[in-house]
Amino acid sequence: MSRRRPVVAGNWKMHKTVSEAISFARDLAQEVSAEVEAEVIVSPPFTALADVCRVLADGPVSVAAQNVHWGRDGAFTGEISVRMLAELGVSHVIVGHSERRGLFGETDHTVAKKVAAAREGGLIPIICVGETEQEREAGRTQEVLSVQLRGSTEGLVVGDGADFMIAYEPVWAIGTGRTATPGIAQNTVRFVRERLAEQHGSVISEDVRVLYGGSVKPGNMGDLMAQPDIDGGLVGGASLDVGSFMAIIDY
Repeated sequence: MSRRRPVVAGNWKMHKTVSEAISFARDLAQEVSAEVEAEVIVSPPFTALADVCRVLADGPVSVAAQNVHWGRDGAFTGEISVRMLAELGVSHVIVGHSERRGLFGETDHTVAKKVAAAREGGLIPIICVGETEQEREAGRTQEVLSVQLRGSTEGLVVGDGADFMIAYEPVWAIGTGRTATPGIAQNTVRFVRERLAEQHGSVISEDVRVLYGGSVKPGNMGDLMAQPDIDGGLVGGASLDVGSFMAIIDY
């Protein structure tokens, strides 16, 4: 078995009001024991972060934000800084999700700035990379991932692989019900590690945890986690129900 601790991270996206998030967090806290094998993370919308952090404080479940700005403070209307998140008790932050890249114009350069700010402020960034269906059909998966990894980790000075994560999320599998086969996911995640080794050294590439995201469900989590290079899942829709999320955690 891998020496890297498994991770199950639930990205709620733009779902759940504050009251719904509190109810979910309370139910989840009752289900997840301190002896759970996987590191469990939930990522509520900004409006619910403070309350979810309060409910889950001192328990085994960590809280991630879905985005962050790279500035300490300033005239950035609508944005949230690392220190604002850290004060709430947030420990992780998702950066560079394909929806942020595709819908809101984020680039590898802005992702790298967010990664640097998060790490400097003590948060663990979950750096998302992945190819579109068109890029995959054109045989450009490795090219796209190479560019994204290089650009999104530009200037990254790494001490060890515990202070960031990579999430490989093929865009064609997000919210579509389509999932990369375990073999395809494994081969692609292995490629991610090889590129990280070229950029940051083999020790880092073997230490960093790489998650798979893209229609992760209770029925496929076990097969994905049986792959030697896949360390966990970044879960979307299936993380919105406590029952299905627990089934993934207990894969």
